[in-house]
Formats: sequence, C-alpha cells, structure tokens
Amino acid sequence: MMHACCIILVIQLLSLSGAMESGIVGGKKAKPHSRPYMASLQVGGNHTCGGILIREDFVLTAAKCRKLQQMTVVLGAHDITKKEKSQQRIDVEYHSHPEFDGYDYDIMLLKLKKKATLNKFVKTIGLPTKDEKIPAKIKCEVAGWGRTATANKDPSHVLKENKEEIQFSPECINKMEKEILNFKPNRMLCTTFTKKKGGICQGDSGGPLICKSELCGIAAFTDSCDCNDPSFPHGFTKVSFFLPWIKEVMKRFGDAE
Repeated sequence: MMHACCIILVIQLLSLSGAMESGIVGGKKAKPHSRPYMASLQVGGNHTCGGILIREDFVLTAAKCRKLQQMTVVLGAHDITKKEKSQQRIDVEYHSHPEFDGYDYDIMLLKLKKKATLNKFVKTIGLPTKDEKIPAKIKCEVAGWGRTATANKDPSHVLKENKEEIQFSPECINKMEKEILNFKPNRMLCTTFTKKKGGICQGDSGGPLICKSELCGIAAFTDSCDCNDPSFPHGFTKVSFFLPWIKEVMKRFGDAE
C-alpha cells in the first residue's frame, strides 16, 4: 500500500525566504573542493538540484530538475550561501531526455552558455566507458547540498557526502512495486541505507553516485514523506545505459576545445 501522506519522490529543494536547508542526511562535510565536478543548480540564487560537470561545456543532472525560469550552474562551490572566489556562475540551455515521463528516463544535459574554466576548484569527471552491471553490496558515495533531515533540521550550507550500498535488483523491484512504481534494472539503480547513517534527500537530485571512483548514477528519487526511511530505497538513473544519448547530444555541439 502507498504511504498515506504521499507516493514518492522528487529530490528537489525549494529555498524559502532565502533560508537554505542544505546537506546530505547524516554523512559528513566534504573537504572543501574535494569534489571539483560538483555543480549547484540554482534559480534566482537558490539551490534547487545538484549536477555533475562531465565536459567544459556540459553538466549532467536529473530531468526533473528542469525549471521554467532561467537556471544558473554554480561550479567550484563549497558553501553555496557565499560568493567564494573559486565559484563560476554560468547560465544554461536545457536538453532533457525526450522519453522522460516524470519518473523514468530521468536524465538531462545542461549546455553551458560559456565554457567552464578548469582549475583546481573546477574539474570534469569521466563517464563510464561502457554499459555494465553494477554489482550489489558495494558501497558507493553520494554528495550534495540537499536537506539534512526530512523535518528540515540541522541546516548546512556546505557540500556534504555519505555512503550508500547498491541493492539487489529483485529487492528494488519488490520495494518499488509496493508503491506502484515500475523499477527498470537496465536503466535504474537503487541503494540501501540505515536511518542512523542516512543518505540523499530533497535537494540532492541530479547529484552523483560514485562507485569505485566511477560515475555510476544520478540521484533521482526517494520517499518524499521521509527521505530517511530505509524501507523505501533511494533511486538513481544508471548513467552507463544512457551513454549513446549523452554522446549524441554532446556531439551536436562538437568538441569542447
């Protein structure tokens, strides 16, 4: 049966009155600029989603992060409430996957209107080389500026990181079916976590799932009533499945150089 208060879902954060609830649930503060591929997607100066710099002119994120308003990508950030000298702010053009239906095919490329300047604060992360199965039980890293708790407690404006464990696909399918959701193991991943250790939450959508130093997933969904409820897995878009689409979109704009 579905939860009484909601069905699932979207890991987007709306900042109210300029107050930003930021940071992965649990976990720890990331060492400043230790993840130079991280991007904060902002509208009107407010963080809405995470993103991943994969080329000097492209950020990878979740399709549900698309907004009607102009979006700005902030690169080189640690504390997103400050205008750090390391930060680069660049407007974008949207390129959502054409089959995105609000849940499935949750992937989008943001074309930067000017190339990012790569330095020690801003660097790209490589894409997987091929589509392959991600084994269950391995621990992967997540990072973002999303909420630190479902009840909006303990706000943090700095990048936070945590670890989550890849779940077996049959378990993902069974748990999603309870919420009347169709889990697609060829293009989705799900993770397990404990309530004590936590993981991604609202505002972390579009951020990375890093397994063995490789970009494997894009944060996509949690239970929207309680992102820290272990009975509902955290869901990610599987990056390697979408390699042909990613490369096709980027090819339209030629090489970054």
